[in-house]
Amino acid sequence: MTSNFTKTFYATCQAIVLLGGLTAMFAAPAFAHHVLGRPAYGLNEDSNTPPSQHAEARVGDFILTYMVFPAFPKPGEPGRIHLYAARVNNGPPLSGTVTFSARQDSWAPWVNAKKVELGRQPIDAAVYRQSYLFKDAGEYIVSAEFVDGGESHTLDFAMRVGPPPLIGPTGLIVGGVVFVLLCVTLLQRRRSMTGKIRNAH
Repeated sequence: MTSNFTKTFYATCQAIVLLGGLTAMFAAPAFAHHVLGRPAYGLNEDSNTPPSQHAEARVGDFILTYMVFPAFPKPGEPGRIHLYAARVNNGPPLSGTVTFSARQDSWAPWVNAKKVELGRQPIDAAVYRQSYLFKDAGEYIVSAEFVDGGESHTLDFAMRVGPPPLIGPTGLIVGGVVFVLLCVTLLQRRRSMTGKIRNAH
């Protein structure tokens, strides 16, 4: 009796496992990952991709909001900067031109950190739009300069182009310090061993 019950139990379990496997196999295509619209890698700076940066800053009598497109700026690929300027007291908006420029931000003395003008843009539907294309990967400081009431104002913000390096400046400094300490330790140990050998003779 027990043997028949065990056989029936195992047969039922096998049937349930087989049925579950068949159900999962046929139901799997229904749960396939499918994203409506265009893939993220096909979007450019004019598409509805999120910006890599979106921040606000007060400069003079204005609240400046800037956005950098695309989400991951790459060297050799075009991008766009959007700048919105709203007056703090809800007065007349900024109507003049904004001059955009950029320079590479690097601690290395051999890197050319000269500021290069990207362009001068008039307002377009309440937005100042500036395109950019950086040939080299790295950290950049972008400046947006404008004049209001005879007074010059500048907004500076950092922008990363390309993937960050595996070892940054901090890592290089720490590695250099460790290397120097290791060399000093080895030299002191060698002098100590030399002194012991001389004393032995």
